[in-house]
Amino acid sequence: MAGQATVSRAITTITPLLARALARFVPVAEDLVPGRQYLVDGTLLPCWSWGAQRGLYSGKHHTTGMNVQVVCTLDGELAWISDPIDGARHDVVCLDESGVLVGLDPHDWTGDKGYVGRGIITPFKKTNNQPLLDWQKAFNTAINRTRAVVERVIANLKNWRILHTDYRRPLDTFPTSISATVGLLFYSLT
Repeated sequence: MAGQATVSRAITTITPLLARALARFVPVAEDLVPGRQYLVDGTLLPCWSWGAQRGLYSGKHHTTGMNVQVVCTLDGELAWISDPIDGARHDVVCLDESGVLVGLDPHDWTGDKGYVGRGIITPFKKTNNQPLLDWQKAFNTAINRTRAVVERVIANLKNWRILHTDYRRPLDTFPTSISATVGLLFYSLT
C-alpha cells in the first residue's frame, strides 16, 4: 500500500497531465455562438484560508475561495466555465476579466443583479427606497424563473466534491486542479 507522500507526489504529477490531456474537451469563449441566448452566474469554489492571500476572502460568502463564471443555454446545457479568479472579486469583474463577452452581444445574455451595467438582461433593482412597480416585479419573477436553469447547472457542478469542499492542497495547484476537474466534467458530457 502506498503512503501519503507517494499519493501526494502522484497527484501532483498526474493533475497537470490530466488538465492538458482534457483541454481539448473544454469549450473556450470563442466557442460560444453569437446570437444565442445564454445564462450566466458566478460561483465560489472554496479553499482553505491562506493568510498571505488576502484576495481569496469573499465577503458575500464569508469564506475563502476562487470565483468561476458559469455559462449555460436556456435548456440547461453547460456551455463554458471561466478560469478561476480570486474570490474577493465581484462576478461582473470576473466576467470582464474572462473576456467572454468580446465579440458577443450581451443583450443575448441573462444574469442576476450582479451583472447590471454590462448590457446583460438583469432584474430591476429598487432605487431610493422606491418600491418596484407591478410590471417590474413581474419582469423580475420571469427573469428569476429563467435564471433558475443556471442555478441548477451550478448545483450539478457542485456534485463534484472538489468543487464544493475546501481545497486543501497548495494554493498554486488550485487553478490546475480546477482545470483538470472542468476537463473531466466536459469529457463526461461527451
